[in-house]
Amino acid sequence: MFFDGQYINIMNRKHFIKIIAGTTGMITLAGLNQFTNGLYEEDHLMPLFFIGHGSPMNGIEYNAFSQEWKKKAESMPIPKAIICISAHWLTRGTFITAMDHPKTIHDFGGFPDELYKVEYNAPGDLELAKETSTLIKKTKVNLDHDWGLDHGTWTVVRHMYPQANIPVLQLSIDYYQPAQYHYELAKELSALRKKGILIIGSGNMVHNLGMLSFEKGFINEYGYDWAIEMNQIFKQKILQQDHKALIQYESLNAASKLAIPSPDHYLPLIYTLGLQNKKDKISFFNDVALAGSITMTSVQFSEVI
Repeated sequence: MFFDGQYINIMNRKHFIKIIAGTTGMITLAGLNQFTNGLYEEDHLMPLFFIGHGSPMNGIEYNAFSQEWKKKAESMPIPKAIICISAHWLTRGTFITAMDHPKTIHDFGGFPDELYKVEYNAPGDLELAKETSTLIKKTKVNLDHDWGLDHGTWTVVRHMYPQANIPVLQLSIDYYQPAQYHYELAKELSALRKKGILIIGSGNMVHNLGMLSFEKGFINEYGYDWAIEMNQIFKQKILQQDHKALIQYESLNAASKLAIPSPDHYLPLIYTLGLQNKKDKISFFNDVALAGSITMTSVQFSEVI
């Protein structure tokens, strides 16, 4: 195989990146840049996802949700790295993981032992962490060496990239800031989509643990009327690109406070809205309600080429 410009131009771009992934075994931001200099065109954007991650059990179950995450990964170019904004890393101030080997965090209780044994050993990427911190001007972004990958990240990403050979970073959510703040901060990260970085917001649009119907459970689809109504409103506003209404979610409907009693699982959606390009095609998947008061509804934003 040779890598001159003429040969690369006539190759299938997606196939070429898969070949590189197979030959290197471990993809790093700096290393893949050497192979793909000029290959991933600056005017092409990586897809962007908001993913409803639901129960931690989805991390080990091969169900309809996890299989859809896997299919999404298989349908797009292999990213150089992944940045995830998880509902489960809430901080005062903004942080990004900056270690070589982020640990797998089991931030939950009362689940089977099998779940606690999972180790998702994806590498980190200090170079990308530093670049991301410099892109954000709205606030100081602190490099974190203690956190790792919580279940909002690894339960999803291990199905998408089971070989754990792509660098994964987390960006924290400053819980003391309003939705508008997070929306504006996310906009400053838009350049990363042009550099082959996959950005994922991981939470749930409707998320009220206090009103779960354990009788209905997490196997069969079931949503309270207010949960289904709010989910439909969220989808409609996303399709209309009415970001202002989604930022001011408390004014959307009388049921807003039921759907979002606290903003932790909703704010990752705000990040994806801030990163959205106006020309992105919007599509929904895993669009179901579970246990009455949680929706798994997920969104893909993809550039139409």
